[in-house]
Amino acid sequence: MGLLLDSFWRAAAYCLRPRVIALSLLPLFLMAVLALGLGYFYWDAAVQGMRALLDASSLLASVWGWLQGWGLGDVTAVMAPLMVVLAVAPVLVVVSLLAVAVLMTPALVALVAARRFPDLERKKGGSFIASVAWSVGSTVLALVALVVSVPLWLVPPLVLILPPLIWGWLTYRVMVFDALADHASKEERLEIFRRHRSSLLGIGIVTGYLGAAPSIVWASGVVFAAAFFVLVPLAIWIYTLVFAFSSLWFTHYGLAALQRLRAERATMAPMTGPAPLVEAAVHPKEAPALNMAAPPTPALPPPANPNPGDNPP
Repeated sequence: MGLLLDSFWRAAAYCLRPRVIALSLLPLFLMAVLALGLGYFYWDAAVQGMRALLDASSLLASVWGWLQGWGLGDVTAVMAPLMVVLAVAPVLVVVSLLAVAVLMTPALVALVAARRFPDLERKKGGSFIASVAWSVGSTVLALVALVVSVPLWLVPPLVLILPPLIWGWLTYRVMVFDALADHASKEERLEIFRRHRSSLLGIGIVTGYLGAAPSIVWASGVVFAAAFFVLVPLAIWIYTLVFAFSSLWFTHYGLAALQRLRAERATMAPMTGPAPLVEAAVHPKEAPALNMAAPPTPALPPPANPNPGDNPP
């Protein structure tokens, strides 16, 4: 519990650093650049195509006619740009978030390692290909678990437990792997997974619930169309900040656990010590050679007779 709370407040404190705040604002910058670029080249064509699509529907034509009868004017001229924005915004958001996710996690791991664990040995236990394979495999398993557990969602308590549990499992497997990929060996990483599985799963569940907060803001932006251009960027920024906090929490926990594991093994190593030397047995064939090499033992003189008269004549 001490390691869990320690890594929590450290991750929260790191979120206030200018570098982390800049990384959290990066998706908004990328989204703005993509939106301006696409708008400059394709805005007019996209709006005209959307307006033609809206006018082509007979059902919508009756709706537009009914609205015009109420004095709203040319409704399609207003709806076409709004529909283009609603259609393109999710794509821009996903592309920006994926780009930042690829760049943010290595940057945050490097930040924590440089400031808190500068002397921690890097054993390079996870390559980029291994990270991608691990993430894809974990995602497939999580999706299978979600599909299998869908019938259980009809039970009211389970719908609030099973999805966060599955997403928490996926989050901790992916993020802990990325946090330890550069520093831990494969054996050390598996040992940390084994020892700290419950705590890591708890971090994944908590960060999963935190990740649901931007969805509420996003939904509000869709419902309240007037505030769309304010609430949706706010939701993206909150989501990126939650992602940064999650990555920092897992990184602080994982590297601290790795440091403790190595310190424990370094303490146990002198206790085991080297095995005592055992005197080698001499092969029988080598015995004569050894006897010949040894110096001869001088012969002792015969003992003197204490009674000279007893000697035979």
